[in-house]
Amino acid sequence: MRFRALFALAVAGLSISAPLAFLDQARAQETAPARRDQGPADAQANRQESRPVTGQGVALPPPSVTRHELTLPGRTLRYTATAGALPVSDQSGRKLAEIAYIAYVLDRGQGVPASSRPVTFAFNGGPGAASAYLNLGLMGPKRLPFGRQGDAPSMPPLVVDNADTWLDFTDLVFIDPVGTGFSRFAAGTDEARGLLWSVEGDYKSLSRFVTNWLRLTDRLASPKFLVGESYGGFRAPKIASELQTGDGVGVSGIVMLSPVLDFTYQRDAGSSPLRWVVSLPAMAAVKLEREGKLSHQTLAEAENYAAGDYLADLLKGPRDSDATKRLADRVSALTGLDRALVERMGGKVDATTFLRELDRNKGLVGSPYDGNVAALDPDPEAARGRAPDAVLGAITAPLTSAMLSHYASDLNWRPEGRYFLLNEEVNRRWSYGQGRGDRESIRELRNVLALDPRLEVIVAHGFTDLVTPYFETKLLLDQLPALGDPARVKLQVLPGGHMFYSRDASRANLREAARTMIEARQGL
Repeated sequence: MRFRALFALAVAGLSISAPLAFLDQARAQETAPARRDQGPADAQANRQESRPVTGQGVALPPPSVTRHELTLPGRTLRYTATAGALPVSDQSGRKLAEIAYIAYVLDRGQGVPASSRPVTFAFNGGPGAASAYLNLGLMGPKRLPFGRQGDAPSMPPLVVDNADTWLDFTDLVFIDPVGTGFSRFAAGTDEARGLLWSVEGDYKSLSRFVTNWLRLTDRLASPKFLVGESYGGFRAPKIASELQTGDGVGVSGIVMLSPVLDFTYQRDAGSSPLRWVVSLPAMAAVKLEREGKLSHQTLAEAENYAAGDYLADLLKGPRDSDATKRLADRVSALTGLDRALVERMGGKVDATTFLRELDRNKGLVGSPYDGNVAALDPDPEAARGRAPDAVLGAITAPLTSAMLSHYASDLNWRPEGRYFLLNEEVNRRWSYGQGRGDRESIRELRNVLALDPRLEVIVAHGFTDLVTPYFETKLLLDQLPALGDPARVKLQVLPGGHMFYSRDASRANLREAARTMIEARQGL
């Protein structure tokens, strides 16, 4: 059964409506694709039943404005932070939900107009993840070190001054979609979940948020940028397109971190050889990094083989014994796995098997978010293990605690109810719709680039990420037309995993790439 819904983001009397059409929940669950880019929800953290959560329905407090000074090597940043929320309302003005945000705005000199400063809107993925990863992990004025071997839930949630903050060259607005962070539904609006927890409802509500924040703060003339990680990278081109054509707001640049650009590329056909092709170079990267040999040059062999002879032998099928033997020889050499195991699997090694078998003799299981960060195997005798994730499972507690402390101590904003760093209910109930367009964002990426020849895009991945392998994105981006200047879309692959910015050098390299793009767009 189809139903149509109208919703608007209403702020201070401003209402912008947009028609949406969605499937009902039962049908949505039947048609939702298997999701590789489930991001933090795959860690099985914050698991909950579909029931009201403490704090849901309770209005969030008024915005809190605080002023800060950050002293870093060679520079001092004075800025104003605002923690608050904007409401999501239906066309009649009934409030459906509130979207929480944190904005950091650099203090300007006297007479310097706000429009001279770029502003960047950032959101994480999941769906169901709050923006804390980008805030305290990459871009914000404070940083919590995480993503390292040996991190544990009990480690102290102690933040440090972030020398790699982006606040030098852009103001920052971190957005938590409804159901993440402190963002929540209003009382008596259960039907809004089917609307906002969907591809279309999500990107349209977030584009309305961006537009209204710009209007309320008189920043419509500022250069505007979007940063999205994981599923946030998937939604970023859709938000940019909606802003361009629906809200009348132009975006100067997009940064996508570890995104999935097309869920249909290798997931809808279970027997597609592409699922093995796109993952093999990331597995090879894990082995090369352990050997101290990881580089773009050393990975070229794996990439060329994956898209060439490997694909050709996979297409021959398992009944070709010579092809299977060739697969076993090359794949075992590239991954470091036992050749007999690889031959039994027909050269098609899934990430779960790879991450467990690589260190089985040590009783360790690697994380799909970074193959070179491992946790102890709680069931070493089992045929297939279900070890806790060494990256996401380790950082959920300290990052949640650090965000709660930041809200209370630094921002003086103390909402009632639970803070959701990861909300699996959002992921579990997410609707991907019926059409192919709701499962890929390459079309929107093409469109925003074609419509605006000034817009630039950075897509960044980590070498050892097996959740969203970099090689899949490379193959997809290679199919983009030139669109005037192919250099407008840049792919960066850096050491590290899904959250590669947890590594100092990768975080600094990404910052420099973003600074170069933003400062170049600022004068246009």
